[in-house]
Amino acid sequence: MMSQKFKIYYYKLTTDNGGAPCVKEKDGLLSLAICKPRIRSTAERGDWIFGFAANSLDQDNRLIYIAQVTEKICNGDYYRQKCFVSRADCIYQLHGDKYVWRCGALHHGPEHLVHDLGKPPDYKNISVLLSREFRYFGKEGTAEYKSRYRLLKQAVEGLGRGHRVNCKKALKKELMALKEEVWKKYSKKVLGEPTRQLEHGICHRSRSCGVLE
Repeated sequence: MMSQKFKIYYYKLTTDNGGAPCVKEKDGLLSLAICKPRIRSTAERGDWIFGFAANSLDQDNRLIYIAQVTEKICNGDYYRQKCFVSRADCIYQLHGDKYVWRCGALHHGPEHLVHDLGKPPDYKNISVLLSREFRYFGKEGTAEYKSRYRLLKQAVEGLGRGHRVNCKKALKKELMALKEEVWKKYSKKVLGEPTRQLEHGICHRSRSCGVLE
Protein backbone atom coordinates (compact mmCIF):
# COMPACT_ATOMS: atom_id res chain seq x y z
CA MET A 1 0.00 0.00 0.00
CA MET A 2 1.07 3.54 -0.64
CA SER A 3 1.57 5.85 2.29
CA GLN A 4 -1.26 8.19 3.23
CA LYS A 5 1.41 10.85 3.71
CA PHE A 6 2.61 12.12 0.38
CA LYS A 7 4.59 14.98 -1.07
CA ILE A 8 3.50 17.18 -3.93
CA TYR A 9 5.99 18.42 -6.51
CA TYR A 10 5.13 21.08 -9.05
CA TYR A 11 7.32 22.67 -11.69
CA LYS A 12 7.39 24.29 -15.12
CA LEU A 13 8.46 22.52 -18.30
CA THR A 14 10.37 24.51 -20.89
CA THR A 15 10.12 21.60 -23.31
CA ASP A 16 7.37 19.06 -23.87
CA ASN A 17 8.42 16.77 -26.71
CA GLY A 18 7.90 13.28 -25.34
CA GLY A 19 11.15 12.97 -23.40
CA ALA A 20 10.31 14.12 -19.89
CA PRO A 21 7.73 13.00 -19.19
CA CYS A 22 7.58 10.12 -21.64
CA VAL A 23 4.08 8.81 -22.24
CA LYS A 24 2.87 5.84 -24.28
CA GLU A 25 -0.86 5.46 -24.63
CA LYS A 26 -0.50 1.82 -25.61
CA ASP A 27 0.95 0.70 -22.28
CA GLY A 28 -0.70 3.36 -20.12
CA LEU A 29 2.61 4.30 -18.58
CA LEU A 30 4.20 7.67 -17.86
CA SER A 31 7.89 7.75 -17.00
CA LEU A 32 10.29 10.41 -15.78
CA ALA A 33 13.77 9.11 -16.52
CA ILE A 34 15.74 12.12 -17.79
CA CYS A 35 15.97 15.68 -16.49
CA LYS A 36 14.53 16.61 -13.07
CA PRO A 37 17.20 14.63 -11.16
CA ARG A 38 16.19 16.07 -7.81
CA ILE A 39 12.59 15.01 -8.19
CA ARG A 40 13.62 11.57 -9.40
CA SER A 41 16.01 11.17 -6.47
CA THR A 42 13.64 12.25 -3.72
CA ALA A 43 10.11 11.40 -4.85
CA GLU A 44 8.65 8.12 -3.62
CA ARG A 45 5.65 5.94 -4.34
CA GLY A 46 2.47 7.80 -3.55
CA ASP A 47 3.84 11.28 -4.23
CA TRP A 48 2.20 13.55 -6.81
CA ILE A 49 3.84 15.56 -9.59
CA PHE A 50 2.23 18.47 -11.42
CA GLY A 51 3.83 19.80 -14.60
CA PHE A 52 2.90 23.22 -16.00
CA ALA A 53 4.18 24.98 -19.11
CA ALA A 54 6.93 27.55 -18.60
CA ASN A 55 6.43 31.01 -20.09
CA SER A 56 8.80 30.13 -22.94
CA LEU A 57 6.50 27.26 -23.89
CA ASP A 58 3.17 28.91 -23.17
CA GLN A 59 2.60 32.33 -21.63
CA ASP A 60 -0.56 31.05 -19.94
CA ASN A 61 1.32 28.28 -18.06
CA ARG A 62 -1.18 25.62 -19.09
CA LEU A 63 -1.37 22.32 -17.24
CA ILE A 64 0.61 19.64 -19.07
CA TYR A 65 0.31 16.65 -16.76
CA ILE A 66 -0.49 15.31 -13.32
CA ALA A 67 0.94 11.99 -12.18
CA GLN A 68 1.17 9.93 -9.04
CA VAL A 69 4.35 7.94 -8.58
CA THR A 70 3.25 4.32 -8.59
CA GLU A 71 6.71 2.79 -8.91
CA LYS A 72 10.30 3.92 -8.46
CA ILE A 73 13.00 1.99 -10.31
CA CYS A 74 16.49 2.24 -8.88
CA ASN A 75 19.90 0.72 -9.60
CA GLY A 76 19.63 1.20 -13.36
CA ASP A 77 17.02 -1.51 -13.84
CA TYR A 78 15.05 0.77 -16.17
CA TYR A 79 17.90 0.65 -18.67
CA ARG A 80 18.45 -3.09 -18.37
CA GLN A 81 14.92 -4.45 -18.63
CA LYS A 82 13.72 -5.33 -22.13
CA CYS A 83 10.20 -4.10 -21.41
CA PHE A 84 11.45 -0.50 -21.29
CA VAL A 85 14.02 -0.47 -24.08
CA SER A 86 11.59 0.82 -26.72
CA ARG A 87 10.57 3.85 -24.67
CA ALA A 88 11.88 7.19 -25.94
CA ASP A 89 13.49 8.09 -22.60
CA CYS A 90 15.38 4.80 -22.24
CA ILE A 91 18.46 6.50 -23.68
CA TYR A 92 21.25 4.81 -21.72
CA GLN A 93 22.56 1.25 -21.63
CA LEU A 94 25.06 -0.70 -19.59
CA HIS A 95 28.35 -1.28 -21.37
CA GLY A 96 30.66 -3.37 -19.22
CA ASP A 97 30.42 -1.78 -15.78
CA LYS A 98 29.49 1.69 -17.03
CA TYR A 99 26.45 3.31 -18.54
CA VAL A 100 26.70 4.91 -21.96
CA TRP A 101 24.32 6.90 -24.11
CA ARG A 102 22.41 4.61 -26.45
CA CYS A 103 23.56 5.35 -30.00
CA GLY A 104 20.71 6.85 -31.98
CA ALA A 105 18.63 7.84 -28.96
CA LEU A 106 16.43 10.85 -29.73
CA HIS A 107 17.00 12.69 -26.47
CA HIS A 108 20.10 14.23 -24.94
CA GLY A 109 23.55 12.91 -25.79
CA PRO A 110 26.72 11.41 -24.28
CA GLU A 111 27.64 14.72 -22.66
CA HIS A 112 24.42 14.72 -20.63
CA LEU A 113 24.90 11.37 -18.94
CA VAL A 114 26.43 12.68 -15.72
CA HIS A 115 23.59 15.10 -15.17
CA ASP A 116 20.90 12.53 -15.90
CA LEU A 117 22.42 9.58 -14.05
CA GLY A 118 25.13 11.05 -11.83
CA LYS A 119 28.83 10.31 -11.81
CA PRO A 120 30.06 6.70 -11.98
CA PRO A 121 30.29 4.38 -10.22
CA ASP A 122 27.48 5.53 -7.91
CA TYR A 123 25.12 7.05 -10.49
CA LYS A 124 23.19 8.77 -7.73
CA ASN A 125 20.61 10.24 -10.13
CA ILE A 126 19.74 7.01 -11.89
CA SER A 127 16.29 6.55 -10.31
CA VAL A 128 13.31 6.52 -12.68
CA LEU A 129 9.75 7.36 -11.65
CA LEU A 130 6.84 5.49 -13.19
CA SER A 131 3.15 6.29 -13.07
CA ARG A 132 0.08 4.36 -14.08
CA GLU A 133 -2.12 6.92 -12.37
CA PHE A 134 -1.81 10.04 -14.50
CA ARG A 135 -3.46 12.43 -16.92
CA TYR A 136 -1.28 13.85 -19.67
CA PHE A 137 -2.61 16.77 -21.73
CA GLY A 138 0.44 17.91 -23.68
CA LYS A 139 -0.57 20.61 -26.15
CA GLU A 140 -4.25 20.11 -25.28
CA GLY A 141 -3.74 21.40 -21.74
CA THR A 142 -5.33 24.65 -20.63
CA ALA A 143 -4.86 27.31 -17.98
CA GLU A 144 -8.49 27.17 -16.86
CA TYR A 145 -7.29 26.20 -13.39
CA LYS A 146 -6.22 29.81 -12.85
CA SER A 147 -9.83 31.00 -12.74
CA ARG A 148 -10.68 28.64 -9.89
CA TYR A 149 -7.49 28.27 -7.87
CA ARG A 150 -6.10 31.65 -6.87
CA LEU A 151 -3.19 30.40 -4.80
CA LEU A 152 -2.15 27.93 -7.47
CA LYS A 153 -2.28 30.65 -10.12
CA GLN A 154 0.04 32.84 -8.04
CA ALA A 155 2.36 29.94 -7.26
CA VAL A 156 2.74 28.82 -10.86
CA GLU A 157 3.15 32.32 -12.27
CA GLY A 158 5.79 33.10 -9.67
CA LEU A 159 7.69 29.86 -10.10
CA GLY A 160 11.14 30.15 -11.65
CA ARG A 161 13.84 27.58 -12.19
CA GLY A 162 13.54 24.24 -10.43
CA HIS A 163 10.57 22.76 -8.61
CA ARG A 164 8.68 23.26 -5.36
CA VAL A 165 7.70 20.61 -2.85
CA ASN A 166 5.92 20.43 0.51
CA CYS A 167 3.82 23.51 -0.19
CA LYS A 168 1.63 25.15 2.41
CA LYS A 169 -1.60 23.45 3.38
CA ALA A 170 -3.88 25.85 1.47
CA LEU A 171 -1.92 25.45 -1.78
CA LYS A 172 -1.72 21.69 -1.33
CA LYS A 173 -5.49 21.66 -0.94
CA GLU A 174 -5.90 23.53 -4.24
CA LEU A 175 -3.51 21.23 -6.07
CA MET A 176 -5.34 18.13 -4.91
CA ALA A 177 -8.69 19.74 -5.71
CA LEU A 178 -7.42 20.29 -9.25
CA LYS A 179 -6.36 16.66 -9.40
CA GLU A 180 -9.80 15.48 -8.26
CA GLU A 181 -11.45 17.75 -10.80
CA VAL A 182 -9.31 16.40 -13.63
CA TRP A 183 -9.85 12.75 -12.61
CA LYS A 184 -13.59 13.28 -12.38
CA LYS A 185 -13.73 14.84 -15.84
CA TYR A 186 -11.30 12.55 -17.67
CA SER A 187 -10.91 8.79 -17.43
CA LYS A 188 -8.51 8.59 -20.35
CA LYS A 189 -4.85 8.91 -19.39
CA VAL A 190 -3.39 10.40 -22.57
CA LEU A 191 -5.44 13.37 -23.72
CA GLY A 192 -3.12 15.05 -26.20
CA GLU A 193 0.11 14.94 -28.14
CA PRO A 194 3.35 16.54 -26.92
CA THR A 195 3.47 20.29 -27.40
CA ARG A 196 6.27 20.16 -29.93
CA GLN A 197 7.50 17.52 -32.31
CA LEU A 198 10.81 16.01 -31.38
CA GLU A 199 13.86 17.46 -33.10
CA HIS A 200 16.97 15.34 -32.83
CA GLY A 201 19.59 17.12 -30.76
CA ILE A 202 17.14 19.62 -29.28
CA CYS A 203 16.36 18.61 -25.74
CA HIS A 204 15.38 19.84 -22.33
CA ARG A 205 18.88 20.81 -21.31
CA SER A 206 18.50 24.52 -21.26
CA ARG A 207 16.81 26.73 -18.66
CA SER A 208 14.30 25.64 -16.04
CA CYS A 209 13.42 22.13 -17.13
CA GLY A 210 15.62 20.71 -14.43
CA VAL A 211 18.95 20.34 -16.14
CA LEU A 212 20.40 23.26 -14.21
CA GLU A 213 19.03 22.16 -10.83
